[in-house]
Amino acid sequence: MSLIVQKFGGTSVGGLDRIARAARHVKRAADAGHRIVVVVSAMAGETDRLVALVRAAGADYDSREHDAVVASGEQVTAGLMALRLQSMGLPARSFQGWQVPIVTDRGHGRARVLDVEPGNLAAAIDDGAIPVVAGFQGVTGEGRVTTLGRGGSDLSAVVLASALGAERCDVFTDVEGVFTCDPRLVAKAHKLDKITYEEMLELSSQGAKVLHTRSVATAMNRRVRLQVLSTFTGAPGTLVVDEDEIVEQQVVSGIAYSRDDAKITMVGLPDRPGVAAGLFGPLAEADINVDMIVQNISPDGELTDLTFTVAKGDLDRALEALDVSNATLGARRIEPDPHVVKVSVIGVGMRGHTGVAGRMFEALAGKGINIQLISTSEIKISVLIAEDYLELALRALHTAYGLDADD
Repeated sequence: MSLIVQKFGGTSVGGLDRIARAARHVKRAADAGHRIVVVVSAMAGETDRLVALVRAAGADYDSREHDAVVASGEQVTAGLMALRLQSMGLPARSFQGWQVPIVTDRGHGRARVLDVEPGNLAAAIDDGAIPVVAGFQGVTGEGRVTTLGRGGSDLSAVVLASALGAERCDVFTDVEGVFTCDPRLVAKAHKLDKITYEEMLELSSQGAKVLHTRSVATAMNRRVRLQVLSTFTGAPGTLVVDEDEIVEQQVVSGIAYSRDDAKITMVGLPDRPGVAAGLFGPLAEADINVDMIVQNISPDGELTDLTFTVAKGDLDRALEALDVSNATLGARRIEPDPHVVKVSVIGVGMRGHTGVAGRMFEALAGKGINIQLISTSEIKISVLIAEDYLELALRALHTAYGLDADD
């Protein structure tokens, strides 16, 4: 019998009725002869509620106690899921992260998984039980509970699937799989049957919310096959697999976007060595990440403009840091622009094809959309555009790369 890890996110377990629905997915897999390990998130909204309680208890809270409180959301869901499965005649039992154990470093709030010791789970499986594991949590070598940060339950499922040698890790969520683009904005977007780890990693990092980048990167490194599918429908999902498993590659597999970027232009910077270091050094010290960067050519060798993007949530802090550093840098002015979006076309098929960027630029130009910044990687091209043109750009690019679903 094959072993499958099934992970259910917060919307999938957001109440007793939804836990019952998720449990029926587990039962169907068990009735089909599979051995199952279940991983659950906290109920939708519960983690935010617990974090708010911690902050209300004290501004200077102990991060270890923060994790002890916040990890309790998954513990509750795991117990309720085990009880529901038992009521359906399945011999389930809950496990917390420390009972597995999932061993992490001491980075409370965003702990890194160091090791998984699957003996306790394997013994339960051998006894015929269905382990229900609280995701998002682990334990340090000193026995303190930790949490894994954003996407932590997905990460829990992936590392458990790897440690147990599972055939697949099924991630149940509120969408039916991975689409060529956001179907809420592009009506002709369609679901992909398969996508490579690299493409999924790029899609996640460029704004797609289906899977978190940490879980995709871990699955790629450990060669854990993922399947993204909906808890609420019976439709087949999307497999995230190695490139060798996909026979025919599209040049572009998907289009992602991010509304989380803001643009900053330093106008009239002195064009001399060390200016970029003097600019980006203070931002790094303020823990502000810089993404896209372009520097205009200085025709007279005296002054230049330098444009870059930061996270929109970091814009105010970035401007404060730049105001201080500009006393030394000497830019004529600083121009912020939060009204931008980043659009990315992604596909491993780009490696063997020319003209991919040209098609993107032609499609946008044909709609009168100005490109403000460009960045590329081996399988991705990203552009920054004005936010008002987002939907128009997505539809134009979706058509240009032949991704529109047949009517």
